[in-house]
Amino acid sequence: MRKTIVTNQGLKIVVMMAMLVVIFAGIKSAADIIVPFILALFLAFVLNPLIVLLEKVRVPRALAVMLVATVVICVMVFLTSTLLVTLNEFARTLPQYRGIIVEKLRQYDAYFPQGELTFTPEQLAGYIDPAATLNLVSKLISYLSNAMAGLFLLLMTVAFMLLEVTQLPYKIEQLSDDPGKGMANVQRALDSVTRYLVIKTLISVVTGLAVWALLAFIGVRFAFLWGMLAFALNYIPNIGSFIAAIPPIIQTFLFNGVSDGIMVTGGYILINVIFGSIIDPKILGRGLGLSTLVVFISLIFWGWLMGPVGMLLSVPLTIVLKIALEPTAAGHKIAILLGDGTPHR
Repeated sequence: MRKTIVTNQGLKIVVMMAMLVVIFAGIKSAADIIVPFILALFLAFVLNPLIVLLEKVRVPRALAVMLVATVVICVMVFLTSTLLVTLNEFARTLPQYRGIIVEKLRQYDAYFPQGELTFTPEQLAGYIDPAATLNLVSKLISYLSNAMAGLFLLLMTVAFMLLEVTQLPYKIEQLSDDPGKGMANVQRALDSVTRYLVIKTLISVVTGLAVWALLAFIGVRFAFLWGMLAFALNYIPNIGSFIAAIPPIIQTFLFNGVSDGIMVTGGYILINVIFGSIIDPKILGRGLGLSTLVVFISLIFWGWLMGPVGMLLSVPLTIVLKIALEPTAAGHKIAILLGDGTPHR
């Protein structure tokens, strides 16, 4: 009898895993359609607290959604246009960089004893291809220009999602066999994801502003570009903030000098320690219920499945997946593997 129960449980887990594989394969094949929808959904999570706040001061929900959407459009248009101007300026200066890089590397070569280095500054500069970087920047400019065209459609989707929020409890009650439990799980997922996204967005904004202020104070070119990069990559757990620091640090050492480079490196370390190692964990705490290893693996998995958007939203997507698996017998075991090992009472 016990053997039969164990076999049935194992079969349920295999079936659950097979279902997940089919679902993920469908997401992968339909990524062009699903990714914008997922992005709109999580943007709605971030904006909904503002709608609720306006409703508390007796602003009708439809008007509140319209006001918030208008503000978001204005902010996005301003930031995107400013970023496009900065990227165009960055692209124009790239062809001039090879000669400057060789000269700077010659200066750094003087710090090493004669004969210690087995390569010349010219050889090292040969590995630097401004044309490849220019091509990457051109693709990014084209992507942002196309994104401006899709911005209105994205925000329209977000607006309709925000208008539908009030009808969500009734729909879940009609679909669920156990309305009370189903709504409780959905509410827990909404609360967890909203809390994470709102807090992470605020921390990312402050991080981007801190980086921009640091670089502008030191006199590093394209400070706005690197601040935007720090804001965007701060959503990527564990490695995003470190990746965002590499280009401006290299640029500062090459074009501003050693002293400025050391100041920028120290500033980035200080910002990452304060926001990434102190404020972020203290505010978010262990309330996410995910292990550190799972967070890192989810970054790789969702990035492979959905591209850059998947990397940015890897943590909330994993939270939703974990909560969705918990109510079922087979899924509960998978949810335990995704968890942080803390017993829940």
